[in-house]
Amino acid sequence: MSAVFLIVLALPLVSSQSYHWGACPDPKVQPNFNLQKYLGTWYEIEKLPASFEKGKCIEANYATRSDGTIQVLNSRFYKDKFRTVEGTAVIPDPREPARLGVSFSYFTPYAPYWVLTTDYTSVAVVYTCTDILHLFHVDYAWILGRSRFLQPQTVLYAKQLLVGEGVDIFRMKATDQMGCRN
Repeated sequence: MSAVFLIVLALPLVSSQSYHWGACPDPKVQPNFNLQKYLGTWYEIEKLPASFEKGKCIEANYATRSDGTIQVLNSRFYKDKFRTVEGTAVIPDPREPARLGVSFSYFTPYAPYWVLTTDYTSVAVVYTCTDILHLFHVDYAWILGRSRFLQPQTVLYAKQLLVGEGVDIFRMKATDQMGCRN
């Protein structure tokens, strides 16, 4: 009974998310991932819905800190204001450097941030999934670019990769990158 109650309480929180019954898929990640090449600015091209990420001109900047963690600085234009949020990324297992963990609060655990593929210079595909009570999962996926716009065939390639890894992209939407500051 209490599990059903928790699910009912959680549904409004994930209603704008992409959730599915069953366990999270376990996609392959970028082999021989090179964090140093990945650092820098990435622009959000398309994503699965994320209630914490509304607005336009969404971008992320990754930089190493002196303590070995990675600074994650996300920015967006939302409700007529430029907003930023800072988080921390870590590589929990150095044998799998493309499977990072990211947190935007000292009070929350690191969430998965898996780089499925990147060429480091133009495109990256990122995925994360959270299992809820082993009954369903909430997943997020991002297609990122080093510029605010990618060629349609590059976006198609990224979507096909996600589908091939078992990710449902039905709700994937383009991010508005028009009229953004440089």
